[in-house]
Amino acid sequence: MNVKFNERKAKIYNDRKEYIIKKCQKLDKYFGEEAEVQVAYSFQRNEHTIELTVNYRSFYFRAEETTDDILKSVDGAIDSIERQIRKNKTRLAKKMRQDSFAKTMSAAAAAPEAETAAEDEALEVVRVKELDVKPMTAEDAILQMNLLNHEFFFFVNSEENGKYCVVYKRKNGGYGMLIAKE
Repeated sequence: MNVKFNERKAKIYNDRKEYIIKKCQKLDKYFGEEAEVQVAYSFQRNEHTIELTVNYRSFYFRAEETTDDILKSVDGAIDSIERQIRKNKTRLAKKMRQDSFAKTMSAAAAAPEAETAAEDEALEVVRVKELDVKPMTAEDAILQMNLLNHEFFFFVNSEENGKYCVVYKRKNGGYGMLIAKE
C-alpha cells in the first residue's frame, strides 16, 4: 500500500508517520498492495484532523476524524473506512468479483465551491478540481457518493446513452438525479 502525506500547516513526525503507515497496512486485507492512501493532516485549536482517502482501482473511500490526539484520529479514520466496507460489503464484493471497479467507477471530488464576498457581492471560486469521469450506472454512482460521504456525485450515465448526470441526496430522504440535455 502506497501512503502519501499532505501536511497542512502542521508537521507529522517520523514516529507518527510510521504509526499511520502501520495502521493503513491494516487495510491491505481489503485492497492489497496496489491501493494508494492520501493522508491529509491538520492541527488547529488543539485538535488533530486526519483525512484518509483510499484509491483502489479508481474507487475511492474517504474518512475524516478530528480528536485531541493524532493517534485517536488515525484509529477513528481507519475504523470509519472499515465500517464503510462492511456496510457495503455485498455490493462491493459483487463489483470485485466482476472486476468492474476499474471499468465502472470514477474518481469523485467535490465540485468547485463558491463564497459570497460581503463587501462587493462578487462570487469567487476558491477551489477547482478536475474529474476523470467514467461511465457507470446510477446505482453505482449512489454507492460511490455514499462511500465518499458527499451530498452529490457527478458521472456519465451508462444507462442514458452516456449523458452527464448528477445524483444527490434529497432532504426528505431518497435520492434525486439530474440528467443533462443534449
